[in-house]
Amino acid sequence: MIIAMLPLLGVLRYGWHGLGWALFAALFAAVIPTLFIRRGVRRGTLEDRHVGHRQRRLTVLPLIMGSVLTCFAVMLGLDAPADLTAVVLAMFVSLVPILVITVWWKVSVHTAVASGAVVCLAVALGPWWLLAAPPVAVIGWSRVVLRDHTTAQTVVGAVVGALTAGLTFWAAR
Repeated sequence: MIIAMLPLLGVLRYGWHGLGWALFAALFAAVIPTLFIRRGVRRGTLEDRHVGHRQRRLTVLPLIMGSVLTCFAVMLGLDAPADLTAVVLAMFVSLVPILVITVWWKVSVHTAVASGAVVCLAVALGPWWLLAAPPVAVIGWSRVVLRDHTTAQTVVGAVVGALTAGLTFWAAR
């Protein structure tokens, strides 16, 4: 979702200049975290690419947060486009309650990211972008069918992602 949403937002709001910044943000918010997780799977410290074990997520999430926060600092320091900087901040802020909830319960990061992306697009580009919400339900359904989450964990993830990302993005832009 992040790899699709960032370039879309960057191009639609800022043209080719925005695409460059969006790809930079996607590197820190999606590519680096994915590479870190793959490395953990190869080394045997993580069991799968979804980081299914809740306790392992408590190690992975802070590293992802560090990557996103680094991206935010660079973008802020180099005066990147406002909406792209705000969406990276929204990603970081969304991970805070996800991390806290994960201490006790395995909330769905997948649905949090997807719902947060949809809400940020709607805030930035208009309410018609809320029509992009059905994939959030499909992602939630898939997480339940795969028995990686309960329905409640996917719904809470979606609500937390939409609220924290949406409100943070709205306030920061």
